[in-house]
Amino acid sequence: MSFIEDIKQRAKQDIKTIVLPESNDLRVLKAVEKILKEGYADIILIGNKEKVEAFAKENEVNLTGVKIVDPQTSEKFSFYANEFYELRKAKGMTLEKAKEYMKDYVYFGMMMVKEKDADGLVSGACHSTADTLRPALQILKTAPGTKLVSAFFLMVVPNCEYGENGAFVFGDCGLNEYPDPEALSEIAISSAKSFEQLVGKEPRVAMLSYSSYGSAHSPLTDKVVEATKILKEKMPDLVADGELQLDAAIIPEIAASKAPGSPLEGKANTLIFPDLDAGNIGYKLVQRLAKAEAYGPLCQGIARPVNDLSRGCSADDIAGVVAITAVQAQNN
Repeated sequence: MSFIEDIKQRAKQDIKTIVLPESNDLRVLKAVEKILKEGYADIILIGNKEKVEAFAKENEVNLTGVKIVDPQTSEKFSFYANEFYELRKAKGMTLEKAKEYMKDYVYFGMMMVKEKDADGLVSGACHSTADTLRPALQILKTAPGTKLVSAFFLMVVPNCEYGENGAFVFGDCGLNEYPDPEALSEIAISSAKSFEQLVGKEPRVAMLSYSSYGSAHSPLTDKVVEATKILKEKMPDLVADGELQLDAAIIPEIAASKAPGSPLEGKANTLIFPDLDAGNIGYKLVQRLAKAEAYGPLCQGIARPVNDLSRGCSADDIAGVVAITAVQAQNN
């Protein structure tokens, strides 16, 4: 059984309701058809019911069993608007402005999650990361005990002996541009928790750099060294190490040469990149050249499950992220 099929089976154990606000995107509708057929989540689409059904029919997509909610005709519209006003009035929000925000499908969907009318939300097929995360942070806010919201990709590399049978968490590949040492340590902690939650195995965290154990010195390597120190102080029982080059992190033979005595022993499965440039380039290289499955950017640190999508995603990618979101909701 593939990794994502295992996730889907886990999702079926306790069916959750996931909101998809991008009902005008054909990839989303095709993903919904697949999800409903396989039966691992209940789906709420946000949009005009007649238009969504006509769009689906025009493209021969079967949406039997999906719930479609139009914000402007919803009985919850005024309630959500009032609640959003109360959340944001200290920031200058007015009730009239709140009503305008509730006409936005992502904001309305986020209020559904806030009020537990749904268990999670997936967006980003035709919205930017900011358009997904801004309402998440305004409405849902951060999880208790979390200092930083970050993003990760769940990478599944076919026929791969490294990581956890080819499964890795890459963080942060979607949100924090230039994390300082403290932020990097928080990204590592959240990513380790995400790996354990989704893969079900012990996380082994590598703090990546272009240097291994002092083979080079610069402000860039110093940042990763300091982040590793902070991480080990916060989580002394976590198997983690750095600074490490990628090959020293995941290949035992190279680890023995470049990083002798490393607790990772070249068996890292959770890779923490020093900045967003490296993370974004790294995941796309692995996705395209190794033909890896790349699920994300998935969010960590938000109070309830919300996940972003790459705008280049396929219907299968969306269906996979919905399954992951459902499993996250089971553990929320």
